[in-house]
Amino acid sequence: MKLIIGFLRLVRWPNLVFIALTQLLFEYCIYERVFSIESHEEPSFFLLMGASILIAAGGYMINDYFDLDIDQINKPDKVVVNSLISRRWVIFWHMLLSMLGVYCTMFALHFSEYWHLILANMVSVILLWIYSTSFKKQLLIGNLLISILTAWVIGILYFSKYPLSSFPNSNYSFNQNVRFFRLTILYAGFAFVISLIREVIKDLEDIEGDRKYGCKTMPIIWGVNASKVFISVWLIVLIATLVILQLYVIQLGWWLSISYCLVLIVTPLIYVFKKLFTANSAADFHHLSIVIKLVMFTGILSMIFFRFYQ
Repeated sequence: MKLIIGFLRLVRWPNLVFIALTQLLFEYCIYERVFSIESHEEPSFFLLMGASILIAAGGYMINDYFDLDIDQINKPDKVVVNSLISRRWVIFWHMLLSMLGVYCTMFALHFSEYWHLILANMVSVILLWIYSTSFKKQLLIGNLLISILTAWVIGILYFSKYPLSSFPNSNYSFNQNVRFFRLTILYAGFAFVISLIREVIKDLEDIEGDRKYGCKTMPIIWGVNASKVFISVWLIVLIATLVILQLYVIQLGWWLSISYCLVLIVTPLIYVFKKLFTANSAADFHHLSIVIKLVMFTGILSMIFFRFYQ
């Protein structure tokens, strides 16, 4: 039983559920609604979703493999590698899950029309390895990479709807294609920015262990205060964008959606902005990281409104 619990902790099972939920909502509430079709029962979609989950799980495992020494300082009570599961088995499971993820991508998509997406998922596996060994310890590049891969969870579904031979898809009207593109940019952009904010906050939380092992993260190179300014700028951009979007949504009369966004997305972001500059300890930054993760969850759940509104 301990092995199962350790394995689930190693692959970050709540994050995997979050990935599945994100793709299910995007497919069911955005894609199907925009084009007025029923597609969520297609095997290709579930294979693509499985690919995203497997590649992410493999990425989490290899990250913990290479972060063992740092994690023993930053979060000793949560270490699984060499505590419950040996490093050899971690490598085995990383390779197996990553390969299965690539195979699922190949089975989900026709190679001649979607070879670029198969290649992209293969590159994602490689980048997650390089991130764990190198990029994570460097200034900003690791944060940006994880943010891009977070947005790719949505991006791959968008591009899977458009074969290379018919891009944009001529089966749908121009207005439908444009609306689908805008909603993809909206949610992929949200995923990118909110992930970037959380990654830098996590660097602030883990600064002691990172410094001891020679990492060059933003808080170590630029300092804590500069990192807080970086986060606050992105928070302002995100909050301002969401408020401006609500001004547009008012014209549509989506009052429930507006209330949801202001209460469960904008207000927590304002709370994080307010608490950021008084946060000093690892516990403070961990608390802010949890709030940001909840905002990621409520932000993705907002897709549900597109299922019910015209």
